Amino acid sequence: MRRCPRRETASRKPSVWFEVARRAAATLPGVTEHAGAAGPVFRIGRRRLAWLAEDGVSLVVGIEEDERAMLVAAEPRTFAAAKAAGGRPMVRIHLAYADPGTLARLLAQAALTLTGTGAKPTRCANDAP
Repeated sequence: MRRCPRRETASRKPSVWFEVARRAAATLPGVTEHAGAAGPVFRIGRRRLAWLAEDGVSLVVGIEEDERAMLVAAEPRTFAAAKAAGGRPMVRIHLAYADPGTLARLLAQAALTLTGTGAKPTRCANDAP
């Protein structure tokens, strides 16, 4: 049986703004950068944490659905809802407009969610039991 040739996907060259995401991801433990078929991908083990979007200037990150809605409503120029991969809500972050601190926080939060080692809320001393 003859197979059809696989359609080649042109690799996207990251923009200069991708360096902000690269620095933010480098601070997280266990995150490695790989060259994917369509562009750079940040991984934790074998799982994708974030990757360069088709436009070459946005980063796609998995995030909680309620926080995604809040970010998109607050800053529509920076954040946009992306198609969910495997039922996981995603946000597209336009790197030219993103604050480096916010980007680092979102990547750290996504890493905690991805690894399943999310921090449990702590109780304050003055909270009632």
